[in-house]
Amino acid sequence: MRIKGLKDLVVMDAPVPSLRARAVLITGAASGIGRAVAIAAAAQGAELVLTDLHPESLDAVVEEITASGGRVLYHQAGDISDYDWVRSFANQVDAEVGVMDVVMNIAGISVWGTVENLEHRHWRSMVDVNLMGPIHIIECFVPPMIRRGRGGHLVNVSSSAALLAFPWHAAYSASKYGLRGVSDVLRFDLRQHNIGVSLVCPGAVDTPLVNTVDIVGVDRTDPRIATQVARFHNHAVTPDEAAAAILKGIRKNHYLVYTSFDIRFGYWWARKFALPYEIVMRLANNQFTHLARISGRTLEQKADRTRIDG
Repeated sequence: MRIKGLKDLVVMDAPVPSLRARAVLITGAASGIGRAVAIAAAAQGAELVLTDLHPESLDAVVEEITASGGRVLYHQAGDISDYDWVRSFANQVDAEVGVMDVVMNIAGISVWGTVENLEHRHWRSMVDVNLMGPIHIIECFVPPMIRRGRGGHLVNVSSSAALLAFPWHAAYSASKYGLRGVSDVLRFDLRQHNIGVSLVCPGAVDTPLVNTVDIVGVDRTDPRIATQVARFHNHAVTPDEAAAAILKGIRKNHYLVYTSFDIRFGYWWARKFALPYEIVMRLANNQFTHLARISGRTLEQKADRTRIDG
């Protein structure tokens, strides 16, 4: 029995150095980062299995990829938070395509708000979609990769909110921290099967989610809120840039994948300088709290006018 050296324990060659002719599953493929990853992976020769909650948008992406010469082996719209649907989907993929080489959990939703404004349904939806959804995909698609014995790669798109304590992100961070924990364990558990794991922690990415995220208790039409959203847009990377970082992470077998330098630096800074980090987070929270109070009064005033008009 050969005792592994330190290099063997630390360094693991990339199980999937190229996507060419590899079967790649992507969730959330109809928009945002998922769509950009699907298009970029197809351009690199991947053979795709795609899913998303929205059938029309998914069909449009499939048409776009095939029109440009890419290969989509199978696609089906569905809800990854529904385990029975995911199991049925996995059975159909296995029958039509076979075992995946790469599994990418990209689908996700977001809601922000303070604990007194968040309702149970907000917490529940974050956990159901952002945490249990990827777990359902992992349950159904990773064990066949293990049994096949030829390695592979798992990508879980978490968030910078799984690394840093952003204000109003409690429910969102609950789901994304959970996915980070799952990934942190699986990167060691799956190593023996030559399956790499990447945890993607995007910061600001200019996707439709930015304009549709539910900020509970805040009037999104308030100019002060719109100004903050505009600031987000100003330093957001494009979905194509995020996709490039993710695909590079697979090729290089990187565990932590950042889509922008600010999050890489912020996470390093938070670990190295705990007290300054805490002060900055407190100041940020105070600023957001002030903004919420102003916007909340605006919502109350609108509600009062509605009752009077009625």
